[in-house]
Amino acid sequence: MKIDHYEFGRIVIDGKEYTSDVIITEDGVMSNWWRKEGHKLQIGDISKILDKNPDVLIVGTGYSGYMEVLPETRGFIKSRGVELIIEKTTEACELYNEISENKRVVAALHLTC
Repeated sequence: MKIDHYEFGRIVIDGKEYTSDVIITEDGVMSNWWRKEGHKLQIGDISKILDKNPDVLIVGTGYSGYMEVLPETRGFIKSRGVELIIEKTTEACELYNEISENKRVVAALHLTC
């Protein structure tokens, strides 16, 4: 998978446009990703995707970076042996394209805020 383009509220992945938050795994794109509490990433929001045993989880915190990864969520991810990268979504998309060529990467991307 390759992220072709990202701008506030819109992302294009392998030629297909999405206008809601997404999770990208090696199996495909899960669109309409909702979190229990909109701008706080909790364990339950990502626990199932960690079952795919990625090497890296990239979290895009939004265009302006408003989504927060809670401390207990960070600890849970690290306890699973997964490298965690947290960046604003623009940077997260760039990193996903770079890293996913060599590692098993999951990206959880907030497209607005």
